[in-house]
Amino acid sequence: MSLKENVDFVKNELDSEEKFLESFVKLERFYKKYKILLIILLVVIIATFIGFNVKNYFDNQNKIKANIAFEKVLKNFNDKNAFKTLEESNKKLYQVALYLKAKDEGKTANVDVMFFDSLSKYKKALEDKNLSELNEVSMQRDFLLKEFALFNKALLEATNGKYNDAKATLKLIPKESKVNELVKILNHYLLTK
Repeated sequence: MSLKENVDFVKNELDSEEKFLESFVKLERFYKKYKILLIILLVVIIATFIGFNVKNYFDNQNKIKANIAFEKVLKNFNDKNAFKTLEESNKKLYQVALYLKAKDEGKTANVDVMFFDSLSKYKKALEDKNLSELNEVSMQRDFLLKEFALFNKALLEATNGKYNDAKATLKLIPKESKVNELVKILNHYLLTK
Protein backbone atom coordinates (compact mmCIF):
# COMPACT_ATOMS: atom_id res chain seq x y z
CA MET A 1 0.00 0.00 0.00
CA SER A 2 2.78 2.34 0.76
CA LEU A 3 4.44 1.62 -2.55
CA LYS A 4 1.16 2.25 -4.38
CA GLU A 5 0.76 5.56 -2.59
CA ASN A 6 4.29 6.53 -3.54
CA VAL A 7 3.64 5.67 -7.18
CA ASP A 8 0.42 7.72 -7.16
CA PHE A 9 2.26 10.61 -5.58
CA VAL A 10 4.98 10.48 -8.24
CA LYS A 11 2.31 10.31 -10.99
CA ASN A 12 0.56 13.38 -9.57
CA GLU A 13 3.86 15.22 -9.36
CA LEU A 14 4.69 14.33 -12.95
CA ASP A 15 1.20 15.42 -14.09
CA SER A 16 1.55 18.78 -12.35
CA GLU A 17 5.02 19.31 -13.86
CA GLU A 18 3.67 18.32 -17.26
CA LYS A 19 0.83 20.82 -16.93
CA PHE A 20 3.27 23.52 -15.87
CA LEU A 21 5.52 22.83 -18.88
CA GLU A 22 2.49 22.73 -21.16
CA SER A 23 1.28 26.14 -19.96
CA PHE A 24 4.81 27.52 -20.29
CA VAL A 25 4.98 26.29 -23.89
CA LYS A 26 1.58 27.86 -24.64
CA LEU A 27 2.75 31.15 -23.15
CA GLU A 28 5.93 31.00 -25.23
CA ARG A 29 3.93 30.35 -28.40
CA PHE A 30 1.61 33.26 -27.58
CA TYR A 31 4.62 35.52 -26.99
CA LYS A 32 6.26 34.50 -30.27
CA LYS A 33 3.01 34.93 -32.20
CA TYR A 34 2.18 38.38 -30.76
CA LYS A 35 5.69 39.61 -29.93
CA ILE A 36 5.53 42.69 -32.17
CA LEU A 37 2.06 43.69 -30.97
CA LEU A 38 3.09 43.33 -27.34
CA ILE A 39 6.19 45.47 -27.88
CA ILE A 40 4.14 48.12 -29.70
CA LEU A 41 1.57 48.12 -26.90
CA LEU A 42 4.30 48.51 -24.29
CA VAL A 43 5.89 51.39 -26.26
CA VAL A 44 2.50 53.12 -26.61
CA ILE A 45 1.82 52.81 -22.88
CA ILE A 46 5.25 54.19 -21.99
CA ALA A 47 4.95 57.02 -24.55
CA THR A 48 1.50 57.93 -23.22
CA PHE A 49 2.77 58.02 -19.66
CA ILE A 50 5.75 60.20 -20.62
CA GLY A 51 3.57 62.48 -22.78
CA PHE A 52 1.04 62.92 -19.98
CA ASN A 53 3.77 63.86 -17.50
CA VAL A 54 5.44 66.27 -19.93
CA LYS A 55 2.08 67.93 -20.64
CA ASN A 56 1.40 68.30 -16.91
CA TYR A 57 4.83 69.82 -16.40
CA PHE A 58 4.31 72.41 -19.13
CA ASP A 59 0.79 73.18 -17.91
CA ASN A 60 2.15 73.81 -14.40
CA GLN A 61 4.92 76.02 -15.76
CA ASN A 62 2.32 77.96 -17.75
CA LYS A 63 0.19 78.42 -14.61
CA ILE A 64 3.18 79.71 -12.67
CA LYS A 65 4.04 82.10 -15.51
CA ALA A 66 0.42 83.34 -15.66
CA ASN A 67 0.23 83.81 -11.89
CA ILE A 68 3.44 85.84 -11.84
CA ALA A 69 2.17 88.00 -14.70
CA PHE A 70 -1.21 88.46 -12.95
CA GLU A 71 0.55 89.54 -9.77
CA LYS A 72 2.54 92.12 -11.77
CA VAL A 73 -0.66 93.39 -13.39
CA LEU A 74 -2.32 93.78 -10.00
CA LYS A 75 0.61 95.88 -8.81
CA ASN A 76 0.73 97.99 -11.97
CA PHE A 77 -2.14 98.06 -14.46
CA ASN A 78 0.11 99.83 -17.00
CA ASP A 79 2.59 96.93 -17.29
CA LYS A 80 2.09 96.02 -20.95
CA ASN A 81 4.57 93.13 -20.84
CA ALA A 82 2.69 91.49 -17.98
CA PHE A 83 -0.61 91.95 -19.85
CA LYS A 84 0.89 90.38 -22.97
CA THR A 85 2.31 87.44 -21.02
CA LEU A 86 -1.03 86.98 -19.29
CA GLU A 87 -2.91 87.06 -22.59
CA GLU A 88 -0.62 84.39 -24.05
CA SER A 89 -0.63 82.10 -21.03
CA ASN A 90 -4.13 82.31 -19.54
CA LYS A 91 -7.05 83.93 -21.38
CA LYS A 92 -9.48 83.85 -18.45
CA LEU A 93 -7.00 85.45 -16.05
CA TYR A 94 -6.30 88.04 -18.73
CA GLN A 95 -10.04 88.81 -18.91
CA VAL A 96 -10.17 89.18 -15.11
CA ALA A 97 -7.20 91.57 -15.26
CA LEU A 98 -9.00 93.63 -17.93
CA TYR A 99 -12.08 93.76 -15.72
CA LEU A 100 -10.04 94.89 -12.70
CA LYS A 101 -8.19 97.50 -14.76
CA ALA A 102 -11.45 98.92 -16.11
CA LYS A 103 -12.93 98.93 -12.61
CA ASP A 104 -9.85 100.77 -11.32
CA GLU A 105 -10.28 103.37 -14.07
CA GLY A 106 -13.99 103.72 -13.32
CA LYS A 107 -15.00 102.12 -16.62
CA THR A 108 -16.81 98.95 -17.54
CA ALA A 109 -15.14 96.18 -19.48
CA ASN A 110 -16.71 93.59 -21.74
CA VAL A 111 -15.21 90.38 -20.46
CA ASP A 112 -16.04 86.77 -21.14
CA VAL A 113 -15.51 85.20 -17.72
CA MET A 114 -18.26 83.63 -15.66
CA PHE A 115 -19.72 86.12 -13.14
CA PHE A 116 -17.47 88.99 -14.25
CA ASP A 117 -19.35 89.47 -17.51
CA SER A 118 -22.62 89.63 -15.57
CA LEU A 119 -21.13 92.08 -13.08
CA SER A 120 -19.92 94.30 -15.94
CA LYS A 121 -23.33 94.26 -17.60
CA TYR A 122 -24.98 94.95 -14.25
CA LYS A 123 -22.72 97.91 -13.51
CA LYS A 124 -23.23 99.33 -17.00
CA ALA A 125 -27.02 98.94 -16.73
CA LEU A 126 -27.01 100.77 -13.38
CA GLU A 127 -24.83 103.56 -14.73
CA ASP A 128 -27.04 103.98 -17.80
CA LYS A 129 -30.22 103.48 -15.74
CA ASN A 130 -31.32 101.09 -18.47
CA LEU A 131 -34.25 99.00 -17.23
CA SER A 132 -34.19 96.50 -20.10
CA GLU A 133 -30.49 95.70 -19.59
CA LEU A 134 -31.01 95.50 -15.84
CA ASN A 135 -33.95 93.16 -16.40
CA GLU A 136 -31.85 90.99 -18.72
CA VAL A 137 -29.01 90.71 -16.20
CA SER A 138 -31.28 90.09 -13.22
CA MET A 139 -33.09 87.26 -15.00
CA GLN A 140 -29.91 85.27 -15.62
CA ARG A 141 -30.14 82.11 -13.57
CA ASP A 142 -26.54 82.06 -12.37
CA PHE A 143 -26.13 85.77 -11.60
CA LEU A 144 -24.64 86.29 -8.13
CA LEU A 145 -26.44 89.52 -7.27
CA LYS A 146 -29.81 88.53 -8.70
CA GLU A 147 -31.92 89.79 -5.81
CA PHE A 148 -29.93 93.00 -5.52
CA ALA A 149 -30.30 93.56 -9.27
CA LEU A 150 -34.06 93.02 -8.96
CA PHE A 151 -34.18 95.52 -6.10
CA ASN A 152 -32.27 98.11 -8.16
CA LYS A 153 -34.61 97.50 -11.07
CA ALA A 154 -37.61 98.12 -8.80
CA LEU A 155 -35.92 101.24 -7.44
CA LEU A 156 -35.39 102.58 -10.97
CA GLU A 157 -38.98 101.76 -11.88
CA ALA A 158 -40.21 103.61 -8.79
CA THR A 159 -37.97 106.56 -9.66
CA ASN A 160 -39.46 106.63 -13.18
CA GLY A 161 -43.00 106.57 -11.79
CA LYS A 162 -43.74 102.95 -12.75
CA TYR A 163 -45.03 102.03 -9.32
CA ASN A 164 -47.01 98.93 -10.31
CA ASP A 165 -43.99 97.55 -12.21
CA ALA A 166 -41.80 98.22 -9.16
CA LYS A 167 -44.26 96.34 -6.91
CA ALA A 168 -44.30 93.39 -9.34
CA THR A 169 -40.50 93.31 -9.48
CA LEU A 170 -40.22 93.34 -5.68
CA LYS A 171 -42.49 90.28 -5.53
CA LEU A 172 -39.84 88.35 -7.48
CA ILE A 173 -37.41 88.67 -4.57
CA PRO A 174 -37.70 85.74 -2.11
CA LYS A 175 -38.55 86.48 1.53
CA GLU A 176 -35.36 84.79 2.76
CA SER A 177 -33.15 87.04 0.63
CA LYS A 178 -30.52 89.24 2.25
CA VAL A 179 -31.99 92.19 0.34
CA ASN A 180 -35.34 91.69 2.08
CA GLU A 181 -34.83 94.62 4.50
CA LEU A 182 -34.38 96.98 1.55
CA VAL A 183 -37.42 95.42 -0.11
CA LYS A 184 -39.52 96.18 2.98
CA ILE A 185 -38.41 99.83 2.95
CA LEU A 186 -39.21 100.24 -0.75
CA ASN A 187 -42.54 98.42 -0.34
CA HIS A 188 -43.40 100.78 2.50
CA TYR A 189 -42.70 103.75 0.22
CA LEU A 190 -44.73 102.17 -2.60
CA LEU A 191 -47.79 101.75 -0.37
CA THR A 192 -48.53 105.44 -0.78
CA LYS A 193 -48.22 105.31 -4.56
